[in-house]
Amino acid sequence: MSEFLRRWLRPRMRACAAAWLPSACALCGGDADAPVCAPCARRFVGGGGARCRCCANPLGSADRGLLCGACLADAPAYDATVAASDYAVPLDQLVLRLKFGGALALAPWCAGALARAVLAAPGFAPPELLCPVPLGPARLAERGFNQALEIARPLSKLLGIALYPRLAVRQLDTPAQSRVAPGQRKHNMRHAFLVAPDMLAVVRGRHIGVVDDVMTSGHTLDALAATLKRFGAARVSNMVFARTPPH
Repeated sequence: MSEFLRRWLRPRMRACAAAWLPSACALCGGDADAPVCAPCARRFVGGGGARCRCCANPLGSADRGLLCGACLADAPAYDATVAASDYAVPLDQLVLRLKFGGALALAPWCAGALARAVLAAPGFAPPELLCPVPLGPARLAERGFNQALEIARPLSKLLGIALYPRLAVRQLDTPAQSRVAPGQRKHNMRHAFLVAPDMLAVVRGRHIGVVDDVMTSGHTLDALAATLKRFGAARVSNMVFARTPPH
């Protein structure tokens, strides 16, 4: 068996085992019939305050539905963002388990939380199709899966929106944004993405929903949105499980 196949199978075998074994809440360790128990879900997911309708950063309650100062001063290429939660303790550890621990059973749960956030977002126009943020070939081979795609698959079914897993490609294996200084993250993502040649007709004139696990600085999503619009997309909306609050 090739090394790539072993890496591809390992997280999926763990996910299958988790589906058949008794479940404990990934946050509190208590008994649960889902990856996260209902009390923890109510406590840590959703129910947050107002967010900027463009970048999903927190706003004061009086500014609900408006744009934050950063988006007013320097509008990103994307048009809207919905986030299911803040990227903060303890949900940050849950995301890390999915991304780096291969806990793929968490992906459908994240998708469910994100679907509820999308349906509850005031004034949010549902996209016509979904596009996961792609990984570069080396990162994908190393990890064995793309966590954005693992979330996008069940999200597509929950929302009834078509998923195009290979709509965009990552033409450069850029360093992980978490390892790049904040001031260099925008430059790190320059020229990182392309629309797949056989997907050009799919992109033109469409409203595309970009799916990712975490949105931090927003530079990755901005670069992807700019690429999609350069190839003819009419609108781009981000749908992310967790949003890192500004420091």
